Amino acid sequence: MSTKGYNTLESMAEPRIIITLDGRGSRQYRPSETLAGSYRLDSMSGDDVRSVECSILWYTTGKGSDDFGVYAFWRYSIADGDWIDPRTPGRFSTILPKAPLSYTGMIVKIHWTIRVRVFLADGREIVEDFSFRLGSLPDVRVVKPA
Repeated sequence: MSTKGYNTLESMAEPRIIITLDGRGSRQYRPSETLAGSYRLDSMSGDDVRSVECSILWYTTGKGSDDFGVYAFWRYSIADGDWIDPRTPGRFSTILPKAPLSYTGMIVKIHWTIRVRVFLADGREIVEDFSFRLGSLPDVRVVKPA
């Protein structure tokens, strides 16, 4: 295969974000523990990317209104003079809060996630979420009467 053909195939790949955690086999964290890791921008060139946002956030799902909170946030933008090289992984690190703890109940669920958003020069936005659990509350299960 020629180099020209390889580059054509590579440019056709859909851009994506890969998030990894530092040295952990588990996605469960205790309050006040450090959450650290990296994200990599795959199939993107330096000319493609205008800005990158990384956030650690929680949100609820279930009955009633959904709630949402951003715990940590980093933004890098070419317009602000930040250097963004898709070949170099981005880093994040934060000490996790004491609450709200992850919870899977009958009426409401509390989820934690690492969210990376990439804004491309062509106007598209790529988003990747990487879920984890904060705390060790047991999931609620329905117990059927005997």
